[in-house]
Formats: sequence, C-alpha cells, structure tokens
Amino acid sequence: MIWQAVLDTVAVIRERRRPVITVFWRQLYFSGFEALWATLIVAVLLGTVIVSQVARIAGSESEYLTGKMMVWVVVRELAPLITAIIVIGRSVTAIATELAQMKVSGETEYLEGLGIPLGHYLIVPRSAALCCSMMLLTAYSAAGTLLGGGLIASFGWGMPLAHYSQGILAILTFDEIATALTKAGLFGLVTANIACQHGLIVEQRVTQIPQAATRAVMQSLMAIFLIDGFWALLFGKG
Repeated sequence: MIWQAVLDTVAVIRERRRPVITVFWRQLYFSGFEALWATLIVAVLLGTVIVSQVARIAGSESEYLTGKMMVWVVVRELAPLITAIIVIGRSVTAIATELAQMKVSGETEYLEGLGIPLGHYLIVPRSAALCCSMMLLTAYSAAGTLLGGGLIASFGWGMPLAHYSQGILAILTFDEIATALTKAGLFGLVTANIACQHGLIVEQRVTQIPQAATRAVMQSLMAIFLIDGFWALLFGKG
C-alpha cells in the first residue's frame, strides 16, 4: 500500500486533481496546524525535564554539555518520536474512523461506481498530509524543546545562554536536521497507510469502526518504535 501510495502521489501531482488537493489541505490543517499547541506544550515540558536532569547529573557548570545533550537526545530521537505519538493519537485515530465510517455507509462503493480511484482520493492526500505534518511538527517540536530548555537552563540553573547555544551549534549540523526530518516523514507515511488500511478493510458492521481505530493506533505505535530501532542500528553509529 505504501509503494502504491507513492506511485499514486506522482500520478496525482502530474494530473493536478483539485479534489485530492483539497482533501490534502484539509488533512494538513487538522494534522499539522491544529496540533501546534499540543506539540509546543509537550516540547517545552520535555526541554525542562531534560535540562533539569542533565544539570543534576553533570552540575550547573555543564552548559556546553547540556547543549550537546539536547541535540543528541531531542533532535535525533525524542522530537520525531514524541511528534509521531501526538499525531497518532489525533490523526491516525481520526483517519481510521473516518474511512471505516465511509466503508460501512457505502460511500467507498459509491466512489468506485463513479470511477474515482480510492487510492487517489482517500489514501494519497492523507499519506502526503501526515508525512508533511510529521516533518513540520518535528522541526517545531525540536525548536520548542531547545528554546524551552535554554530558558530553563538560564533562569532555573543559572547557565549562560551563550555557552548553551555553543554546545548546540557545535553538534547541530544539516545532516542531523535532515536525518530527523526524514525519519519523521517516514513515520508519517507508514502510520497514514496503516490508518487507511484498517479503515478500508472493515466489514459492513458499525461495531468494527472503533476496532479499526484501535488496531490502527496500536500497529502505528509498534511501527514507529520498530522503525526507530532499525534507524538507530543503521545510522546511530555516526
């Protein structure tokens, strides 16, 4: 389904189908823009916890190390992972429920009867929107965590912001950012297709709608942790 979604995305872009683009923007608004506040709150709290723990372990004079630790822990791992969990809780549940409802009510059969490919209209915009949302929210989350952590380090532990920033800039490279965003995009692509799959395979029973949402969430969580583990094995040596 993921490979077919990629191929269908190329076809949709080439043909410039407006209904698909409309669904994409609507899904991007729900998955990305409406999740900004939740992502920011979690990011600031996460930065507070990490800085406090590092300061307790290494001491208040470890501002340079604290900046490095924030990049290693947040940008590489926690920002994509926490963002994925937030998006799964909001969007994967909504997508699986919406598509399951369409399947039970017969809307998918109606679309097929009109000659509209379900992959183009239902899967492509949601996959693309979750992929973009995950990448944008990951960048937003990482920035919020680094900024929030810096403020806590400065006002709570008396660390000079200049030294904290030097620790971040010493290790934060374009490759680090690109790797984190690529992983986040992969999270979005996989979880969106899991949600679409479980939403579209339900039978004609209303009781299967919440079951489809539950299975989509559980398998999405399992998928992102598996991807994160394999990603660490492949790219963690650097």
